[in-house]
Amino acid sequence: MTDKNDSTLDSFLNDSKQKKKFENEYAQFLFSELLLEAMNEEHISVRELSKKSGVSTSIIQNMRSMKSKNITIKTMASLLKSLGYQLAAKKNGKTVKLM
Repeated sequence: MTDKNDSTLDSFLNDSKQKKKFENEYAQFLFSELLLEAMNEEHISVRELSKKSGVSTSIIQNMRSMKSKNITIKTMASLLKSLGYQLAAKKNGKTVKLM
């Protein structure tokens, strides 16, 4: 039940389908921003990153512009590793490196 004093965002996020969509799109946005920032810091072009990571230039471009809807862990890991990052899972203070 929604309180009539809830903000539009609160009402939106109280709907489980809308909340899941928001969380997925926000995660996609964050990864896109991370990718753009890392590429700028490393002074690496889409073409160079493609060669280093084995990920096609079109997929990288789509990720940068948030047009890619389903990013695989393998693709994400390849890009992150090529940019000097590690992929890890963290729970209750315990971190497990995934690559």
